[in-house]
Amino acid sequence: MAIMCGMESEKAGTLMEVKNENQSVLTREIKIVPTLAWVLALICFVAAQIFFSAFLPHQKDAPPQWACTLLGLVAGLGGGVWLMFIGYVNRDAKRRGMSPLLWTLVVLLIPNALGFILYFVLRQPTRTACSQCGTMVQPGFSFCPHCSYKLSPTCPQCQHSVSVSDQFCPYCGTSLRSAAVK
Repeated sequence: MAIMCGMESEKAGTLMEVKNENQSVLTREIKIVPTLAWVLALICFVAAQIFFSAFLPHQKDAPPQWACTLLGLVAGLGGGVWLMFIGYVNRDAKRRGMSPLLWTLVVLLIPNALGFILYFVLRQPTRTACSQCGTMVQPGFSFCPHCSYKLSPTCPQCQHSVSVSDQFCPYCGTSLRSAAVK
């Protein structure tokens, strides 16, 4: 019984780590959305509430009040989320070294959320900073293109990137234990 409790607490600890990791990624991605996008989303939500609660019920053949309230919530949330996604794409494209103006226009001009889908399918991986000079470098580079600092270990035989824990090169089979991975 004590073994089962220990196993359950170990599983719960692993699940908490995964949940916390996912929450921190989500929090980090939400922080990318610019303040202007948040403000515009709030204005859009309030405008939808005013329109569907104050003006629409007084029109001829207006839907019932509960439907007006529901329509206001759906329209306000939909418009607000759309504006925040546009802000996210703008900042995320800049962060990934892509043209923020181009991708913002693609998202705005291609209808039915196809612009968003295109962006997420075609976006570049995030770049990292060189620890020597701070230049933003694409993932997979072995050397910094600015200062030629070695960013990751490579095989002495074929020069492919290898992991520090690899014992053999996955590309050519060279033993990495006998030769220090440089």
